[in-house]
Amino acid sequence: MRTYFPFSAIVGQDEMKLALLIAAVDRTIGGVMVFGDRGTGKSTAARGLAALLPPIRIVAGCHYGCDPAAPADCPDGCASRAARRSAAAPVPFVDLPLGATEDRVVGALDLEAALTRGEKAFEPGLLARANRGFLYIDEINLLEDHLVDLLLDVAASGENLVEREGLSIRHDARFVLVGSGNPEEGELRPQLLDRFGLSVEVRTPDALHDRIDVVKRRDAFDRDPVGFVALWADEDRKILRRISRAQKALAGVDLPDAVLELAARLCMAIGTDGLRGELTLMRAARALAALERQAAVKPVHLRRIAAMALRHRLRRNPLDDSGSTARIERAVAEVFGE
Repeated sequence: MRTYFPFSAIVGQDEMKLALLIAAVDRTIGGVMVFGDRGTGKSTAARGLAALLPPIRIVAGCHYGCDPAAPADCPDGCASRAARRSAAAPVPFVDLPLGATEDRVVGALDLEAALTRGEKAFEPGLLARANRGFLYIDEINLLEDHLVDLLLDVAASGENLVEREGLSIRHDARFVLVGSGNPEEGELRPQLLDRFGLSVEVRTPDALHDRIDVVKRRDAFDRDPVGFVALWADEDRKILRRISRAQKALAGVDLPDAVLELAARLCMAIGTDGLRGELTLMRAARALAALERQAAVKPVHLRRIAAMALRHRLRRNPLDDSGSTARIERAVAEVFGE
């Protein structure tokens, strides 16, 4: 079994780690887009979070990871066999390579079955493997636009529908979409960025002690992965307990009208198109409140997640050359009267 770098051992990058925790608590937020320098722990953080989550129960033999407690009407016929067989499986973490074809992603006709047995069968793709887990796309800004469109549609609907070669297949595909990229190598179209729930920026540490800690921890992990993971196991378990408590408490967290009004005023102040900004602010703030064991969302929760929920939804302003984070901070100061 492969060993992953512990999530709790990652030095700094607090905004990225918080965004991933929020997405793990409420998967309806719409995934996380991470922009930043190479070698700053983007994929390490996502893999580490997936690895610390407890195993999930699946219907034994299902190619789509169906939940035995709520089997879907999946192509493997899980509804009829869920009560008989179940198995534990790690939370899926699927890497989507840049060169992947659409058939590899969504699934296609099983050519081997067609040629050898004359059967018209479906071969599941990466979306089926990622169900109930994480789908990670490195350098998403270099991925073909039609694939990004497809992935965002599936991530939003939670279903993958394939109709080709005489096949019509529908299956669950509920996953946390995590994309990463370097802005210097190309930008995502604004309308695609807007459909990600949260967007965070990561930078190479500029503090000497942070850089030393990163190197020391990575070196210790490379020399003895099992021992290093054991050293951080207690901290990872604390994070897991936070996530579990927050997931259970999420539905009961109150969102006062006064806080919702602040969210709407903030989105109006920066001129976001549509209402995805308010919806994301509401969901992310509620998840953050649940993580902090608060019974209701407070203005402080909105302030903490405002940049990650809104920086990628800003319209371009040729008269304002300041960064998106600075513009969000100014708007927050104005709306909150700071």
